[in-house]
Amino acid sequence: MTASRFDVLCIGNAIVDIIARTDDAFLVREGLVKGSMRLIDAAEAERLYDHMGPAEEMSGGSAGNTAAGLAGLGGRGAYFGKVAADPLGTIFRHDIRAAGVHFETAPLAATDPDPVPTARSMILVTPDGERTMNTHLGACTRLGPGDVDAAVVAASQIVYLEGYLWDPPEAKAAFREAAAIAHAHGRRVALTLSDSFCVDRWRTEFFELMRGGLVDILFANQSEVKALYETADLDSGIAALRADVPLAAVTLSAEGSLVATREGVVRVAAAPVERVVDTTGAGDLYAAGFLYGLTHDFDHAICAELGGLLAGNVIGQVGARSQSDLRDLARQSGFPV
Repeated sequence: MTASRFDVLCIGNAIVDIIARTDDAFLVREGLVKGSMRLIDAAEAERLYDHMGPAEEMSGGSAGNTAAGLAGLGGRGAYFGKVAADPLGTIFRHDIRAAGVHFETAPLAATDPDPVPTARSMILVTPDGERTMNTHLGACTRLGPGDVDAAVVAASQIVYLEGYLWDPPEAKAAFREAAAIAHAHGRRVALTLSDSFCVDRWRTEFFELMRGGLVDILFANQSEVKALYETADLDSGIAALRADVPLAAVTLSAEGSLVATREGVVRVAAAPVERVVDTTGAGDLYAAGFLYGLTHDFDHAICAELGGLLAGNVIGQVGARSQSDLRDLARQSGFPV
């Protein structure tokens, strides 16, 4: 296996987050389910944008957040994701590159026979820190095999794939191609389940990926594990998970996280959190810390502790891109980054 240029290549939906604070009454008026994520069309995206309050715009998307978090620790990150050649696409490209992530995916041209705008997610944050997401996928669904740079895949220790990508057929093909290239070069492939709704849609195919050896590392939260195995009992879900993948990292909200392998299960306490402001990106930043540790030969428990530190940090602010110096934060907490 050749030396790696990148620690982690993240592949996902390139989305610009449009984040606004709101209250429960607004969600009720709009008929929105608190804490949910729904897909909307361009017209609904414009309508909701007109109705929501003042907002911040920043590049986001689950795997993009993970790539930025990894880079914030000093890790070498790369990213594949599709944006359009429009103002939001420019915001996304600028933000992720400014974070120190290698991003060269060509934008969807305005001359495309069926042009669509850059994806955006209207994220409504209530006073309890819960977020309700309304996402128009737009250009990010156009990511395809032609966007997979084989040299970047081969040069990455771990290829990290976002479960949300399993919805568009072309992205699914890109996902499989990247995984095949990674394994051909002795690299590892990680998958995050993304959310319980995603699991319900693609349970059978996720099992095929896991049990067929395409996935070496799985990231999930406890709700996603229960949804995957259709059980209310987390312990039985973890037992099944250990049989299906070599390594899994499962977040347990305020109870911390656990790392499951064929050899056993290690539980790690949550990092102290003074106040929850916005839970957006907690799982993404957990994965960033865990993957940094994994690619720098940390013990699994230390990987989980570093992931928990980053997750605890990001939920104390608005938005999924940390406003802190993550490397300094980690060093002050005793991590060798």
